[in-house]
Parts: sequence; structure tokens; C-alpha cells
Amino acid sequence: MSIQLRKLLLILSLFAFPFAPALADEYSDTTKVFRDAGQSAKLFGKSYGYAVFPTIGKGGIGIGAAHGTGRVYEKGAYVGDTSMTQVSIGLQLGGQAYSQIIFFENKAAFDQFTSGNFEFGAQASAVAITAGASAQAGTGGTSAGASGNQSHADTAGGYQNGMAVFTVAKGGLMYEASIGGQKFSYTKKK
Repeated sequence: MSIQLRKLLLILSLFAFPFAPALADEYSDTTKVFRDAGQSAKLFGKSYGYAVFPTIGKGGIGIGAAHGTGRVYEKGAYVGDTSMTQVSIGLQLGGQAYSQIIFFENKAAFDQFTSGNFEFGAQASAVAITAGASAQAGTGGTSAGASGNQSHADTAGGYQNGMAVFTVAKGGLMYEASIGGQKFSYTKKK
């Protein structure tokens, strides 16, 4: 990674910090938002596991970047940490912070994500849980989601290729939460 790109990522991550919540247990609070949100709530009981990201900061001026850290849960138990990075090039301006959850339908999908380095392809996007939002879901299929606001969220969507991805916008000026090109690392809990 070039020095200029690293500087841009650092600047963009600092831009996202004002959106970060000052919560005692941001993982529990973020999980609660998704548990209260329609289709994503139903997946907690059906999924093998999930990864939750309380805050992902995203910003760009021509070149964009996103970064966030999260936790991975297997059958409801915290088993490791994950981080996500994304770099994009194109017409873009602004910044955004959002929460994200990735559900794993079965052990195979969980193992694929926790194998070390996992990446969503460029065609992947998430169901956005925001007022009037509509988006593609998962890693290959399409679906839609809509709701009133973060505290009264409702969604529609399901698994695609063993994973289902949902986002909740927290603030900012970018109103899109594409997950295409996101790269994840995983570290098992010690």
C-alpha cells in the first residue's frame, strides 16, 4: 500500500471518529439494534454465527476508504475479532458512519469468513436499514429493505451464498453502504 493511500486512510478514519458512539458496550447495543429489526432479528435464531461491527467509518474525495473493527460470534459465543478495510475509486464526496452485521448461515460460511482473509466481490451490497432505504442484499442475490429509523428499523432480506449482510446508517453525508470490495481479517480470541 502506498504512503499516500495510507495517509488518506488515516485521515478518513480520523474523520469518522466523531461518529463513533461513546457506549459502555457498543457490541451489545449494536446487536440489539439488529435484533429489533425485522428480518435481521429472525436470523439470530437461524444463523450459525455472525460478525458485528458497531461503527464503520467511510469517506472519500475521489478516492474513498472505509474501516471498522468488530467481533465474531459462533453459536452466540464470542470467538474472535475482525477488521474490515475497503478502498474505492470513483465519483464520491463525503463521509458516513454505519453499523454492519454479517450472518453466517452454516459452518461452511463461518469457516470461509474466519479462514484468515475474506473479501466480498464488487457486486456485493447490503440491505440498508434506514428510512426509505432499498438495496441489494448478500453476496450475489437481490433483496430490499425499508424502515422508519435506527430505533424502529425493519428489514427484508436473507442469505445469499451462505451470508446475509445488513447495515444501519449512523450519520454522515454518504447515503450508500456498498460492501463490494470489503476485505476482512480475523484473529481468534486468545
